[in-house]
Amino acid sequence: MGVKLIKIAVIYFVLGILLGMYMSISHSYDYASVHTHVNLLGWASLALAGIIYYLFPAAGESTVGKVHFWLHNIGLPIMMIGLTLLVSGVESVEPVIAAGGVLVTLGILAFLYNVLTHVKSVKSVRRRR
Repeated sequence: MGVKLIKIAVIYFVLGILLGMYMSISHSYDYASVHTHVNLLGWASLALAGIIYYLFPAAGESTVGKVHFWLHNIGLPIMMIGLTLLVSGVESVEPVIAAGGVLVTLGILAFLYNVLTHVKSVKSVRRRR
């Protein structure tokens, strides 16, 4: 999961940068909230999770790691598409944003559980042997 998260994080990074360039060129910053969320929840958060999963393979290879990956990466596009539509004036899309946000939150809670249960210090691993 570590490498997969890092690779998908880079895709979110490129999308966030392209959106930022669009806003800068057009001098229209209506989508700043989308830009911010894509960069924070997509690029930064997933890259850091990927590095953690890479450094601690037990976490990355766990079922909870896979659940985190899928919940986060299904929920975030739903949330961002909804937020883009909301900023564009489609107010009826708020439940879509909420649904995506719930999926991302559940994914992050899975990440929390995964880190607390599978990320161990090298010293504690050595003591068990």
